[in-house]
Amino acid sequence: MSILNDLAATIADRAKADPDSSWTAKLLAKGPEKCAEKFGEEAIEAVIEAVKGDQEKLTYEAADVLYHLLVMLQARDVALDDVLAELARRQGLSGIAEKAARDS
Repeated sequence: MSILNDLAATIADRAKADPDSSWTAKLLAKGPEKCAEKFGEEAIEAVIEAVKGDQEKLTYEAADVLYHLLVMLQARDVALDDVLAELARRQGLSGIAEKAARDS
């Protein structure tokens, strides 16, 4: 099992926790829209650090992005395994060909 699978499992467990005792539960209790907003904020912070070229800060922000992505998926009942299966389906496809298939 990968660290992302472990983290997704922890997030699923924390979803059942008291929001006063868990940041994850508190965020999920605010609803999927707030989870999406927080993911967007973290993604912007990662972009800023990528532009600045600060590898240490980008690493930190990238970890935040992955965590908040998993929280957002949990909020909408999308399994990490489904996302990973979609990535596996795309493996070996040209990005240009995959995009063209979606556009048609």
